[in-house]
Amino acid sequence: MEKPASAQHELHPLIKNRWSPRSFRAEPLAPGMLEQLLEAARWAASCFNEQPWRYLVARREDAPGFAAMLACLAESNQIWAKNASVLLLAVARTSFTHNDKPNRHALHDVGQASASLSLQATALSLSVHQMAGFDGDRARVTYGIPDGFEPVTAIAIGYGGEPDALPEPLAERERAPRERRALTEIAFAGRWGEPI
Repeated sequence: MEKPASAQHELHPLIKNRWSPRSFRAEPLAPGMLEQLLEAARWAASCFNEQPWRYLVARREDAPGFAAMLACLAESNQIWAKNASVLLLAVARTSFTHNDKPNRHALHDVGQASASLSLQATALSLSVHQMAGFDGDRARVTYGIPDGFEPVTAIAIGYGGEPDALPEPLAERERAPRERRALTEIAFAGRWGEPI
């Protein structure tokens, strides 16, 4: 299902067509696709070129591994993410390698890497849905995530499905138009709250 943004200004098709569906077809990714997505993440920008992102990967074809990752998700996300081709957990290294001082930009940089991954997925006609709804403590135990690393977001990746494959009200949310705040609410000039 396609759901292009109704943007007020011209956008690149990768940005216009990227969205976060919940309906996936339960099938593995074609060979090499996951590696392309992770390569896109690898080349994201980061503060001091720290590259603080790490990704834990669970492929559909590894049933026990996929089940372990799925169990880390909130129950409301498990309902639909169970059909994804791949589940990822994005993790941030929270201090700099060169001086071990806190990296307050680590979460931002992991977000940039995941955004690059999402755009590459859109270019490959794949769907991506990033989730805050997961149990970080459970993930830490399940995967042995060490101190100094913070689970940031879970990510479902796969081939998009049809809204009718979802239970209501998820199907209704899938069909709903995409919405965004107006530019006047997010971009200011001179002082806070003064629209550009």
